[in-house]
Amino acid sequence: MIKKLLVANRGEIAVRIIHVCRELGIRTVAVYSEADERARHVRLADEDICIGPAPSADSYLNIAAVIRAAQTSGADAALSASGLPMSASAPIMNVHDPAIAVPAAIM
Repeated sequence: MIKKLLVANRGEIAVRIIHVCRELGIRTVAVYSEADERARHVRLADEDICIGPAPSADSYLNIAAVIRAAQTSGADAALSASGLPMSASAPIMNVHDPAIAVPAAIM
């Protein structure tokens, strides 16, 4: 069972996911870029982690940063509902799966 979920989205999508998680008793971790530090989804989440500078390529689209944030936070899984690369193949990812290791070269 998922007890803590990293929400790899921003804006209204992230807010809705966080509200549903709250209803289900699941703690949430919001990721954000430096530009989104005061965004609503960041304020609503139980925890938050900055994953990089404002350009999406350096933050939200940086899969290594998202996975690293999930693993650092102790999240059981990461969810990307839309718009982020991991959503195409696996919207919910078990971040403890050995196959999801982040190569040291890109950390």
